[in-house]
Amino acid sequence: MKLLLAVLRQTHRPGAPFRCCSTLRSSGSPSPSQDEVIVGSSPELVGALGSQVEVRPGFITEEEEAALLQELEPGLKKKRYEFDHWDDAIHGYRETERVRWGPVCEGILNRVRSLAFPQGSPLLGPVHVLDLDKAGYIKPHIDSVKFCGSTIAGLSLLSDSIMRLVKDNSPDEWLDLLLTRRSLYILRDQARYNFSHEILKDEESVFNGQRVPRQRRISVICRNLPD
Repeated sequence: MKLLLAVLRQTHRPGAPFRCCSTLRSSGSPSPSQDEVIVGSSPELVGALGSQVEVRPGFITEEEEAALLQELEPGLKKKRYEFDHWDDAIHGYRETERVRWGPVCEGILNRVRSLAFPQGSPLLGPVHVLDLDKAGYIKPHIDSVKFCGSTIAGLSLLSDSIMRLVKDNSPDEWLDLLLTRRSLYILRDQARYNFSHEILKDEESVFNGQRVPRQRRISVICRNLPD
């Protein structure tokens, strides 16, 4: 099933950020903290969205990432990367949905669900898996409110990347999220409904003034159902 999206107009590139984070660490350093992976157009915006935008670096281990890839790669390899999405939102991607997982992966997803969603919140049954080629990217969009609820939670596999959130009808208000490999991101409520989100192209992948090379990236995405 194709990912259901409401595509927004392309936003212009943001200006100088409010730097709420310290210098990026080298790949061999420990995972950065939550405060080191979000920058925004103003401290007020970062504060206002503080409970609605989360990035959890190092949410899964290398072994857990390997377990997820072991389950996902056989099916993904049967698909070709597409460069013409049905509503022009994604370029250089292949995708699938998965309902059944092995015990290790089910345990990982249960941790995601327990952290990201309110207890008793009805969840969208299939987990969405989106595989972006190194040359792929996701344009600014808001997921359809008809089919998805107030929360989106995604694991980032294989590569670091930059997610950009831009306020609808106010492109000067934005956040950049550094989604490190094996991190978890969560978007809730206002950040979900009033901000577009995108994954930057490799050549545009810069966070807080520092280049963040983008490789092939797989995201494992959970959503809840609309109220």
